[in-house]
Amino acid sequence: MPHTSGARFGILTAPMQVGYQDVLRVWREADAIPEIEHAWLFDHLMPIGGDPDGPILEGWTLLSALAAQTRRLRLGLLVTSNRFRPPAMLAKIATTVDIVSGGRLDFGIGAGSRPSHPLARREYDGHGLPYHGAAAAVAGLAEACTIIRRLWTSVEPFDFHGEHHELTGAFGNPKPVQRPHPPLLIGGRAAATLRVTAEHADLWNVPGGDIADVRARSALLDRYCTEIGRDPASITRSIHLPVSYEDPGRTRDAIGAAIEAGFGHIVLGLDAPYPEGVAGWVAEQLITAG
Repeated sequence: MPHTSGARFGILTAPMQVGYQDVLRVWREADAIPEIEHAWLFDHLMPIGGDPDGPILEGWTLLSALAAQTRRLRLGLLVTSNRFRPPAMLAKIATTVDIVSGGRLDFGIGAGSRPSHPLARREYDGHGLPYHGAAAAVAGLAEACTIIRRLWTSVEPFDFHGEHHELTGAFGNPKPVQRPHPPLLIGGRAAATLRVTAEHADLWNVPGGDIADVRARSALLDRYCTEIGRDPASITRSIHLPVSYEDPGRTRDAIGAAIEAGFGHIVLGLDAPYPEGVAGWVAEQLITAG
């Protein structure tokens, strides 16, 4: 039986150790394949895999270019780091991408990488970015979600006085194409992040792997939603699953387990180098295959 019943499939092309033309080729292929509904980049400033000094492209700039080169795919970053850009600037960037794409942006955001990962930590040191602890990062994420949504929807300038962000006369013009605003996806698995997700997100994404843990995290999100009077079913469950070119059966099994666990938004991570016709292969071997 195909895995497609009720599920929405997409791809992720991490823009490291590859060039622009490589990513563009795959996205153009995917844009012509109806079974692939969404496509994603990630948000890192230095490689977190392969040659640490290898090439990597900035996510939002690349996303805008790909938005202009595609017509159908929903698109986003899985997920943008709230630590890299002030939220008001991020709202402006995202609005621009939504306009360039004609209203196809899914806005993915997270608290940012943990300092325990040295290849992630060096991004901050290497770009002169401050790195605060996890608690501050999650609290800043909650404030950022509020600020970004207000900039997308408020018809008048406003001030914001938070613990982590301070804005005076904040205003966004133009507004995004999508109304009331682009869907907001929050990525992460920590309990504190799930509380922010319950309050702010339209979609929640978690890395695949231990399906029992993924189920437990989803149940915890359900609980947090119930505590604040929100219907847990109003948050779409999204999962990122790595693709094995050599063993597609293993990937199909992971897809089946994720769908059975209630995850209807599937992001299939493609390793570089990308084989010729990889988007068609994904559709045939992973999405519509029995």
